[in-house]
Amino acid sequence: MARVPRLDLIPVTDPSDPRLADYVSLTDVALRSRHEPAKGLYIAESSTVLERALRAGHRPRSVLLAPRWVADLERMMQTVDDDAVVPLFVADEAVLEQITGFHVHRGALAAMHRPALPALSDVLAGARRVAVLEDVVDHTNVGAAFRSAAALGVDAVLVTPRCADPLYRRSVRVSMGTVFQVPWTRIDPWPGGVDALREAGFVTAALALSDDAITLDELVADPPERLAVVLGAEGDGLKDATIAACDLVVRIPMAGGVDSLNVAAAGAVAFWATRVG
Repeated sequence: MARVPRLDLIPVTDPSDPRLADYVSLTDVALRSRHEPAKGLYIAESSTVLERALRAGHRPRSVLLAPRWVADLERMMQTVDDDAVVPLFVADEAVLEQITGFHVHRGALAAMHRPALPALSDVLAGARRVAVLEDVVDHTNVGAAFRSAAALGVDAVLVTPRCADPLYRRSVRVSMGTVFQVPWTRIDPWPGGVDALREAGFVTAALALSDDAITLDELVADPPERLAVVLGAEGDGLKDATIAACDLVVRIPMAGGVDSLNVAAAGAVAFWATRVG
C-alpha cells in the first residue's frame, strides 16, 4: 500500500503563534540568510514551486496557506511517498501578510527540509556543460541563471562560497522551481576550484572583457567536450584571480555601443550558444 503524508490541519488566527516561527519576516534577507541554513530549511513559495519541490523528493516540515488552497495541496500530497505527519497551518490572507511581511497571493508557503549538498565529484559526473556563478549576490539573478540553465541544457551549476543562496525564497521563485531539477553544489575554495574542474576534464571559460578574450563565436566553432562557463558578480564581474586561473577568456560580441549584459542574460546567451546537441 502506498504511503501518503497525513496533513494535520491547524487553523491559525494569531500571527504571533510560536509554531509559525519558520515563516516570520520572510522579506528580511539578512535575517533569513542566517536563519534558514542554520535551521536546515528553505521556503518554497507558490503551489507550482512546492509541487516541483515535492517531485524532486524534497520534504515539507510544515505548510502555511489560505483556506482556498487546501484542496490543491491535498492533491499534490497524493504523489508523495512518505507517511510523515505534516502540520498544515491555515489562515486568512490578512493573517498571512502579518506573519510573512508581504501579501501572499501565490497559493502556499512551505517550510521545506533543506537537502544536504552533494559532493562536487557527484555533480560533475557525466556532466558536459557546467555553469559557475561567482559571488552573484542578487537572488533574482541566481534564480534566473538556474532557469536558463535548466532550459538550455546546462548539466550542473556550481556556486562559489559568497554566492547568494539558490534556495532562498526569491531565487527559488524566479527559477520557477528549476533549482530543484538542475544538480548544483558549492565549489570551495574558489578560484582554487578551477583546478578541480580541470582535473575532471573541463575547459574553464571566463566570461569577461579582456584584451586576450576570444569571441563566443570562436569558442563555439571548436567547442570542448566538457566546458565550464564562469560568470561573475553584478557590476565588477569576475575577479582578476579567477580570470587568470581559467583556461580561456570569452566575450559575447556586442552591438549598439553596449559592452556587457546582466549576468543572468549573459549566462543565457552563453548557455544557448554552447549547448550540446
